[in-house]
Amino acid sequence: MQKIIIAIDGFSACGKSTTAKEAAKALGYRYIDSGAMYRAVTHYFLEHHIALTNPKEVAKALNDIKITFHVNANGVSETYLNGLNVEKKIRKMRISENVSPVSAIKEVRVAMVEQQRKLGKEGGIVMDGRDIGTVVFPDADLKVFLTADMFVRAARRQQELLEKGELVELDAILANLKKRDEIDSTRAESPVRRADEAIEIDTTNITIEEQVDELVRLAFSRMLVA
Repeated sequence: MQKIIIAIDGFSACGKSTTAKEAAKALGYRYIDSGAMYRAVTHYFLEHHIALTNPKEVAKALNDIKITFHVNANGVSETYLNGLNVEKKIRKMRISENVSPVSAIKEVRVAMVEQQRKLGKEGGIVMDGRDIGTVVFPDADLKVFLTADMFVRAARRQQELLEKGELVELDAILANLKKRDEIDSTRAESPVRRADEAIEIDTTNITIEEQVDELVRLAFSRMLVA
């Protein structure tokens, strides 16, 4: 069967990354976490004190950024920034609080979209983010848009942070998610939205296993006609 491009979009903490990772494993596809790329850029900007309002600083910084993904000994894809593993660093709350303003910068999005297209040009990938089906791969064979109740999303994010050793109050996470939703949906450059042909899946009351099963089922149905 022909290898296809699967685009998964949605707001933060709807289960995109986990579902995409597991579905990619089941299909024997590569998984690309576009959100991790923006987090890596945010980490670099914060570490190097890049002024977001200074186009020259932003452009110079982007020229110095190279993001790659490598699978570790446990079969998990991890994010590397200029050759260094930053997977744990980019998942911290500090990055979550700053990633939306960075992602809203046109030059940042143009640079990341170019890298994402190069990573996925041969097909056989599952990529998740906020503009994958609308901007990065508008001709993707399968487009899915995940949604979930806000409180469920916050509880999931809190659990993710706890598992990484970071305790954050639920109210703080709720406020962060609401702020990110507002920025992501109203930004001028590639706002998050469901592509017209995307299949919407509400993950509020279904397990990760059920999400993965549904995605794999949809993927096989597309492969048969690709």
